[in-house]
Amino acid sequence: MESSAIADVLGATRAFLFDFDGPICDVFAGQPAPDVARHLAATLSKYDRSLREKACGTDDPMEVLRLAPQAGETALRRVEDELIEAEVSAVLSAGLPVSGAVAALEAAHASGRKVAVVSNNSAMCVRTFLLLHELQHLVDTVVGRTPYQPEAMKPAPNSLMRASEELAVPLQDCTLIGDSVTDVEAAKASGGRSIGFANKPGKSIALRDAGADAIVTSMVTLATALRCP
Repeated sequence: MESSAIADVLGATRAFLFDFDGPICDVFAGQPAPDVARHLAATLSKYDRSLREKACGTDDPMEVLRLAPQAGETALRRVEDELIEAEVSAVLSAGLPVSGAVAALEAAHASGRKVAVVSNNSAMCVRTFLLLHELQHLVDTVVGRTPYQPEAMKPAPNSLMRASEELAVPLQDCTLIGDSVTDVEAAKASGGRSIGFANKPGKSIALRDAGADAIVTSMVTLATALRCP
């Protein structure tokens, strides 16, 4: 049963690593991601027109950032800086935290375990949202995207490794809560566990196939499980 799988994961967890965009915040709810991606693609194209087709062919700002190193250091820095600015602006208009997210953070914090936010979004973006909604006291550390190093974003385990070090909790005792296959892949690469947040139809299968140790379809479910003895 799924509840048994969640209980097993929670029982082996000393620190929770929450992904940000999905489990906590719908970052681009107020400023659609495709609009941001188009803006970044236009910026990148000014530095290398050969990347224009690829950059304009995605509606994901992160994918434009991943392309940026091919245009050189100056282009990478410009795209990164513009993305950070867009992310911070976006979370200010993103609305309330995802349903159940606050309860899950509160329950994780109350359980006595360490809590981190580990994100491919910028740390400034995450901290801005936490402060805006007065959630910063529930989080021990924030590990955002390493500036100018898109190759270090999940599914690479770099951010999880940093969180483990900052929390002083071994990776095998950490559990990542994330809504994407790349989250699950990062957790597996780090040697930790993962709980997949299937917030859209069809995601359960993809997250399970990627190797998630448990699946929830609501952050409320996670909060409830954390409150159970």
